[in-house]
Amino acid sequence: MLSISKKGQQMPESPIRKLVPYAEEAKKRGVHVHHLNIGQPDIETPEIALNAIKNFPDKVIAYSHSAGILSFRKKLTEYYKTVNIHLDAEEIIVSAGASEALLFAFQSIMDPDDEVIIPEPFYANYNGFATNAGIKVVPIFSSIESGFALPPIEDFEKNITPRTKAILICNPNNPTGYLYSKEELEVLRDIVKKNGLFLIADEVYREFTYDGKTHYSCMYLDGLEENVILIDSVSKRYSACGVRIGWMASKNKKLMTTALKFAQARLSPPSLGQIASEAAVDTPKEYFEAVIKEYIARRNTVVAGINKIPGAYCPNPEGAFYVVAKLPIADSDHFCQWLLEDFSFENQTVMLAPASGFYSTNGKGKDEVRISYVLKVSDLEKSIKVLEEALKVYPGRTN
Repeated sequence: MLSISKKGQQMPESPIRKLVPYAEEAKKRGVHVHHLNIGQPDIETPEIALNAIKNFPDKVIAYSHSAGILSFRKKLTEYYKTVNIHLDAEEIIVSAGASEALLFAFQSIMDPDDEVIIPEPFYANYNGFATNAGIKVVPIFSSIESGFALPPIEDFEKNITPRTKAILICNPNNPTGYLYSKEELEVLRDIVKKNGLFLIADEVYREFTYDGKTHYSCMYLDGLEENVILIDSVSKRYSACGVRIGWMASKNKKLMTTALKFAQARLSPPSLGQIASEAAVDTPKEYFEAVIKEYIARRNTVVAGINKIPGAYCPNPEGAFYVVAKLPIADSDHFCQWLLEDFSFENQTVMLAPASGFYSTNGKGKDEVRISYVLKVSDLEKSIKVLEEALKVYPGRTN
């Protein structure tokens, strides 16, 4: 009898993408959908990266080295020097997006049924990657009331078991936009050293920090040279999600030798994507200055707009381009689907991501949504107005 694997049945749907069919139907009805559900910036990809693809000189698009094109990896080491991180090209393995890099990391350091601790809410696909690798996510709850700050050290310590192999954080955080401080990361350093764990640091939003705050990398932490696994990507930094280029980096030679075997098994990362990415590293600072200014205006629009809605609350994040907002609803999955199926205001609606999909603990996030402020300010203002009007008539409103 034909059957589907248990792993396949356990694989979670993406809360970011599962509502796409409803959005498509809304568009067919002539409703304009404001997409606040996915971290796809509308910022233009740097021209230097686009030109590298347009001017590709070779007659054959060939495989690259399994670890990635050497000149690209060397260029990345130069980039890291600008943020005081010192790596060699051999300490970097290029991947098909940060997603594949994280899979390489999971598969290299964990066996089936091993555990990774992650503060929640967290990037929804971490659950999918864990299912793919056959490992278990152990969530540590962080609350919207604290702005999603790092949970107390006791919450980590009581969840460490002989199966625990790593702690994973995203900094700045997706989905909350929270920026972990040096002091919070030093707390994690102490836990990791005490228990002999890996610290996996997803730092793909490093450039996006606000209000005078600066990013503190896990690579700065003293005494963790063998423990830290850095996950990074060009997708958000250069608004180049579709090139599918990321990488993992570590000074742990045994780990990197192991990860390379997984990289060899999939042959190579995308060649054209690497060419565009290598060029993108030379993007001038002025590009980022303009982008940061734009994101601050967008964040301020969303946070102020939501906090003016009766019964709604949104903390003010200091990084990335997301917020998690608490709304007067009981079921964010139903609400987000209802917005697309049954509601429009002035022939517009909004597509949000139910925050329940960013928690591993059942029942959490049911009154929360993630909003990606990746649209221009005028569109965000319209979106918040649509959301405000929707909450006035939503049949599942709680207060």
